[in-house]
Amino acid sequence: MLRGWPVDQLFWWSCLPERNKRFGQEVSRHFCAMIPGKLIPHRQITRLKSALLDRFWRPLASAHLSKTIRQIKPDVIWVIPHNWSIGPLAAVVPTSGIGFHVTMQDYVDVHGQEEKFGSNRCRRMAMDADHLYVAATTRDATSHPMMEDLQKRTGASAVQMLHAGLEQKDFEFLPRKPSRVLNSSPAIKIAYAGTILVEDVFEKFVCALQTIQKSLPRPVELHFFGAHSYAERRWFEGAWMKEHGNLPEPELLKELRDCDWGFSPMALDDADPRYNRFSFPTKFISYLTSGLPIITLGHRESSLVKMARHYEVGLCTDATNVSELRSQLMTALSIQQPFEAYRTGIIACAKNEFDAEKTRRGLIECFARCVERTTGQPELRPNTLR
Repeated sequence: MLRGWPVDQLFWWSCLPERNKRFGQEVSRHFCAMIPGKLIPHRQITRLKSALLDRFWRPLASAHLSKTIRQIKPDVIWVIPHNWSIGPLAAVVPTSGIGFHVTMQDYVDVHGQEEKFGSNRCRRMAMDADHLYVAATTRDATSHPMMEDLQKRTGASAVQMLHAGLEQKDFEFLPRKPSRVLNSSPAIKIAYAGTILVEDVFEKFVCALQTIQKSLPRPVELHFFGAHSYAERRWFEGAWMKEHGNLPEPELLKELRDCDWGFSPMALDDADPRYNRFSFPTKFISYLTSGLPIITLGHRESSLVKMARHYEVGLCTDATNVSELRSQLMTALSIQQPFEAYRTGIIACAKNEFDAEKTRRGLIECFARCVERTTGQPELRPNTLR
């Protein structure tokens, strides 16, 4: 979304150092109110660590953010509330006198974080995130259901859905993408990009694939792209699964375009509705960019399944038992030219929902409104603290 923005006019404040450079976004300076590594509440004594962060680190981080804003004197602040950054952001940004834009990605009370952070603390963080959203000059969110939920709960409306998107070169590629024909390929290649968040659903998918291997026109290969290794999992089969690691974006796109399908799962139950119903996995857009038909597996009320059903971009199912899933996969993976079967839906979904340039223009318009609130002048100079 910041493509083409002058690097010397772009500054970033966060709670953790940046270790993932694969997206290639540069900034003039990165200000970091570092969370001590031993206090990050991952697995052990998480509630005690959370209490210590809340009591001691949060005020220091708020002071650090205030000092950063005074030093930079930005025209616009772009806020992306995430976990521990939420407290300092909510304490400082709304009273900074600077117009700010909020992009709501994931809610904080998901993935069992209430257990890690403490239910009361997690609830306060969620309320702080909502406060930021309401107080913002302009705002957007990560999915249509999230936009509707925020509007209903807070009364504040989002300008647009903001997510990863396709660039012009990607839209030029899709209509002329050559079709892979199963009979001329040594294997049916299914891609999985990112971290596995619902491993029980993933294991069910693997089990269904395993049982139809010998019945398909070509053997199945499952290709993993991401920072985590799953080679030690009980369901991992080295004979037909391959890990590629966390590739830079251009290389990832090249590898994905050599696959036949993409796999995008969500939870099959609704035990974590704040994630399942409102968040939206970026892998779905990566598959669209690559021209991959998508195997979508998840609860029927999830944001992902709703999108996949609306546009018919591949197999979309909420099957909860392996037998039903096996039958559906058998039918889908037997299609000789899967991209041709779903080309129309893939292109329509990409154009209507994930046009990066259109979204970028909307974001820049939001920044201009933030500048007007700050300066009283409807003029945008590219000096943004993100």
